[in-house]
Amino acid sequence: MDKRIYAIRGAIDAQNTKDSILLAVKKLTTELYTKNNIIESDIISIQFTMTKDLTELNPAAALRQAGYGKSTALFCSVEPEITNSLTSIIRVLVTTYLDKKPIHCYLGSTRELRPDFLPNQ
Repeated sequence: MDKRIYAIRGAIDAQNTKDSILLAVKKLTTELYTKNNIIESDIISIQFTMTKDLTELNPAAALRQAGYGKSTALFCSVEPEITNSLTSIIRVLVTTYLDKKPIHCYLGSTRELRPDFLPNQ
């Protein structure tokens, strides 16, 4: 199968500390890259969103500190405030070339956001 462009989604929860955000971004990125056999040169861009209560570190900066995305276009924005939505959440959208359908990754408390993406038990 030839490679085509896909968008891969993921999310993870974090505490509002630099270490927690860095660890969360590294864990989520490692999971996405591993499950999807991502090669950095195939990535078009990575977009992060974060809830407004996470203020200690930009996830895009955390990604670079973790050793990923050195030559990738990165973007980060704050999510809109929605009543009763989860707090302390980092979401990511990776646009990349893949040779198979993507596997989305929702880790920690974010698993409840997309139960349809969870592996069958």
